Amino acid sequence: MTEPAAGPAATTAADDGRWRIRHLPVLIGVSGVLVVLAAIAGGLVAGVHGAIGAATGVSLVTVGYVLSTLVVAWADSVHPRLVLPFGLGVYGAKIVLFGAVTIALAAQDWAGFRPFLMGIAVGAVGWTGAHIWWISTVHARGR
Repeated sequence: MTEPAAGPAATTAADDGRWRIRHLPVLIGVSGVLVVLAAIAGGLVAGVHGAIGAATGVSLVTVGYVLSTLVVAWADSVHPRLVLPFGLGVYGAKIVLFGAVTIALAAQDWAGFRPFLMGIAVGAVGWTGAHIWWISTVHARGR
């Protein structure tokens, strides 16, 4: 077995396990702004149902990403070798959940369905973009 190299980063990580989730408040904030913007856009396109659908799509993605982050952070805190199986497990569960919700809504012929799908896309792109920004700026500076 090979252990991670010791050094300043390893010491910081061992002393403060919160580094695994430190990005969450910023990313959740970005998602909150996206929920509001998606609701406005969805409302303009498809009325109340569009607003609800778009906001729900962004919110579903946000909950999924937060859940993944918490599960992976927990697994890493227990043992780094648990990250892959738990990460893949929660990813698979999210795919099934998103698929089930999407199929159920598609069967309803709901007016907010297309805005819901767009909300999912906006939520995924927004979260991913904010995460890239976090890693390349804030995290890169060691904060």
